[in-house]
Amino acid sequence: MSYFQSSCLLPADMLMEILSWLPVKDVVRLKCISKGWNHLVSDSAFVKLHLIRSPKNTHILLTFDTRGGGYAIAPVQDLLDNPSSTVETLLRNDFPYNPFNRSYTVLGVLNGLVCLQFSWVDDEFEHHWFHMWNPATRAMSVDSPHISFDHSDYKDVFWFMFGFGYDEWSDTYQVLFLDNNKNESQELKVRVWSVGDTCWRNTSICDAFSTIICPVSRVSRGSVSRGIFVSGTLNWLAFPKSYSYSDNVKMNQLEIFSYHQKDETCRYFPMPDGILEINVCEPELEVLKGCLCLSHHHEGNFTVWLKREFNHEKSWSKLLTLRYEDHYKYLSRDFLLELWIIWMCEDDDDFVLLANRYIDKPDLIRYNTRDNRIDRRELYKHESSNIFSYDYAPSLVFPHVELPLGYFL
Repeated sequence: MSYFQSSCLLPADMLMEILSWLPVKDVVRLKCISKGWNHLVSDSAFVKLHLIRSPKNTHILLTFDTRGGGYAIAPVQDLLDNPSSTVETLLRNDFPYNPFNRSYTVLGVLNGLVCLQFSWVDDEFEHHWFHMWNPATRAMSVDSPHISFDHSDYKDVFWFMFGFGYDEWSDTYQVLFLDNNKNESQELKVRVWSVGDTCWRNTSICDAFSTIICPVSRVSRGSVSRGIFVSGTLNWLAFPKSYSYSDNVKMNQLEIFSYHQKDETCRYFPMPDGILEINVCEPELEVLKGCLCLSHHHEGNFTVWLKREFNHEKSWSKLLTLRYEDHYKYLSRDFLLELWIIWMCEDDDDFVLLANRYIDKPDLIRYNTRDNRIDRRELYKHESSNIFSYDYAPSLVFPHVELPLGYFL
């Protein structure tokens, strides 16, 4: 009879079944009971089962544009019911919080695991390295191997990109480094670091491309050209392959560069059918409800598209078009140039939560897409006015190599 059968009078598989429905905080506490309990709830099979059973995207991880970086985790319902007061409460309670004593940016969040990017620049070189961190268990991986660049090799810092993704086939969390157009070689070289590896691995070579450069106010979110993870792929918004800086590129001419992690192949797919031949104005790629999301501004409109089936190029649909002039009583036109989607209702598309990150008057907006109205708009006052969000749900997923920072929230 096993330890669990003798101590709990239940078969181990039945015990795992029962525990897999418990919240993460309760499961983490079981580690302290004994070595046997610690072994059970740390077992990879149990961690995967618990992840499957756990509610998805119950929280939002918010990052703030502060010196040294900072984050806060908020329940979705609190943000919907009282968006501004929820943010203010988090900020008053010693947030933004930085447990690492150094500057970092969030590269991405998957399955409750947060990928943190650290950077350091000297006169000649720029250095980057990464940690995987689970806020729920306070476990963190060791440093990744450093990536270092000689500035003289690049005409533009936007010629290299990073992305955080998950290869389900090999069950590995990975950081991709796209080395784009070094010394104008016209080649894109892809390197991968999988959590637990001691080096970066070369994978693919394809044609170089130019990514969309984010506005300065958004650089704090992470790498300027940050890959968006959807359906086993990392994706970047790109100029057409024939693009030169003198070209006047339109929105419908842009492409999406997509790297498939399992197959280690890349491809391009086009913008949504029906997108206008308009000037490129702050387009953004994001992930919403597990789908690729594209947003952009144009002449008093904020438009959002959703790619509901990733592998079907014709599956784009327009989620919303917010016309500034329809909402003048709520908003000033000048303040809408920093709109960002934070969250969308899981059950339907009836409403979304938007953040207006205009530096003087940041606010949170609940927008009803069905009735084309703003249900609520709340200002918040704090020096950390640039706010960014990532879907998040607490999990037991642990980095391959752990450095415990303490196991309780």
